[in-house]
Amino acid sequence: MAAKLSPRLKQIIEALPLKKEMRVLEIGCGPGAMAREISRRIDKGHILAIDRSPKAIQQAISGSQTEIKTGRLSFSQVAIENFTLKNDEEPFDIAIAVRVGALDGRHPELEKQALLKISKALTANGKLFIDGGTPLKEISLDEYR
Repeated sequence: MAAKLSPRLKQIIEALPLKKEMRVLEIGCGPGAMAREISRRIDKGHILAIDRSPKAIQQAISGSQTEIKTGRLSFSQVAIENFTLKNDEEPFDIAIAVRVGALDGRHPELEKQALLKISKALTANGKLFIDGGTPLKEISLDEYR
């Protein structure tokens, strides 16, 4: 049984500029609650949700079978600072990260690596959003492009 969405995550999803055919990269997906909800809102799009924790990815996959079968949701166990698009993979329109240690300002070198990987995974106009605003904050990737 999938976990209910917290009011905070619901607020974050409502604030995202989601479109029906969009490609979304969720960084630090945990058990996948936000990824499942986003997959329901991007009719012809796709969300790839990643997490560095094998246990989180296992939980996310087991709780998301219905959404995975639609083809709109997939998961991958990888840390953002090691993430790269596969050869035939389309870039993402937006990336969202909620409570991600590599982007919380405490690890500047790790953050630089992560932002570089994110900028390479996004389209030329792709945007990165993190928690910490009301409820989101957009992070500029200009210096990494």
